[in-house]
Amino acid sequence: MSELALTFDCEGSNLIGILHKPVKPLRRGIVIVVGGGPQYRAGGHRQLTLWSRKLCDSGHAVLRFDYRGMGDSQGEFQGFLGVDADIRSAIDVLVREAPELDEIVLWGECDAASAILLYAGRDPRVKGAVLLNPWVRTESLQAQTVLRHYYVERLLQPSLWKKVFSGQFNPMTSLKSALGLVRQAGSGSMPGGGVAGPAELTGEVIPRTLPLTDSLLLGLQRFNGRLMLVLSGRDLIAREFDALVAASPAWQKALAEHNTLRHDLPEGDHTFSSDALRSRVVDWGLAWLRQW
Repeated sequence: MSELALTFDCEGSNLIGILHKPVKPLRRGIVIVVGGGPQYRAGGHRQLTLWSRKLCDSGHAVLRFDYRGMGDSQGEFQGFLGVDADIRSAIDVLVREAPELDEIVLWGECDAASAILLYAGRDPRVKGAVLLNPWVRTESLQAQTVLRHYYVERLLQPSLWKKVFSGQFNPMTSLKSALGLVRQAGSGSMPGGGVAGPAELTGEVIPRTLPLTDSLLLGLQRFNGRLMLVLSGRDLIAREFDALVAASPAWQKALAEHNTLRHDLPEGDHTFSSDALRSRVVDWGLAWLRQW
């Protein structure tokens, strides 16, 4: 394999990417999309570099890159809601550098997974997506998740009550916080249930005026490829995604229609921060890529 630094254009800005290319690439290439806030092409814990090398060792040409305004790329960062052009440019250069490819898989974690959902259905070259702990946060979802997975579990811990009875902990402060979350959790109905069906969709950019969860569902409905979903057990963002899907028949239907392969990682944190966790994720990804 080889690793080659590239520059390529995105609407007048030079982007920086690293191409991982086997001697004889398989027909399916992978674009790694950066997520998790202000990250660059190496990713947290260098995971994007390590994943790219493992995928390339198995025969896949891989490109990881910096968005506009991030890392070493020029331009202004658009946020994960505005990176369609960045992803398209990255796919263009991967196909140019590895003409053997006829399918592309997008791979991303957190808000990169969300950016992938917003983009994938607009590009017929994209046949699959790996979504790791997708970001679907709304105030209501966040409040419900914190109440269920923090406050309720905390109440069942003996250590809390030892602190209360010994005077080391003032429960009134937490009570006020919990009541505020209850109000937020009940402030609106669960989003994501009223989006139009696939027959009514177009290839246009999804309107940014829609609530995030509706935009993501719209993107999922228009995408015709396969999905692999990984959710970490020790991650509230993953629990928010679970809460959204559990409350929305439209999300359940869309995921079922995409042959979604779901993996749960009970000991996993949001960023898969250990070698064991990273290895589990990439091994799942390689097995999934071989299945179709």
